[in-house]
Amino acid sequence: MATPSAIQELVNEKLATFERLQPEFEACFHFVQLVHGQQRFNKFPLVNAVRYLHSLWVCECKDRLLSIYRNIERYEGRYCLELLLRWQEGETADVVDFLNRKLDMLPFADLTRQISEALKSHKDDGLARRLIDGRGVLLNRGMNLMQALDGIFSLPEEQLISEVQLACAQYGHHPSQIERQLKEIDSQ
Repeated sequence: MATPSAIQELVNEKLATFERLQPEFEACFHFVQLVHGQQRFNKFPLVNAVRYLHSLWVCECKDRLLSIYRNIERYEGRYCLELLLRWQEGETADVVDFLNRKLDMLPFADLTRQISEALKSHKDDGLARRLIDGRGVLLNRGMNLMQALDGIFSLPEEQLISEVQLACAQYGHHPSQIERQLKEIDSQ
């Protein structure tokens, strides 16, 4: 059983680490929200796809630091690191699959039916407005996916790998760094 001083030391250590991580976490969390539909990007260059994976990893680090249940991996940070590592080796298909899975949740027909029903049945409670806003967020999310895929598919393979490697280095994800980051995640 841990002593009270050992527990306090662990708490202080986690708080200090979170304080160092907080500015980057806030920026990353905000970027994830934008990609998930709070903003429609007119362009989504390749560096933004790397930034998105990096941001999900940072959000996962925050969850683990704050002892959010490890069996709930809402950000899939470890998998994002694995994707960044493999992408630098030229494996793009899994990245495309991941982006598609994360961003393509577009039940527009069902949502439009719910909006029609809400306009008829819930005239004064704001439900229709919230549904319409939600549909706009989903539309932005889908458009962001298409922009991200366009940024990936528009480059020849050699240039794609080169740009992925540069973007990964920019965000601190050189293959040797990723190996260390994966070990850190596994040790938590």
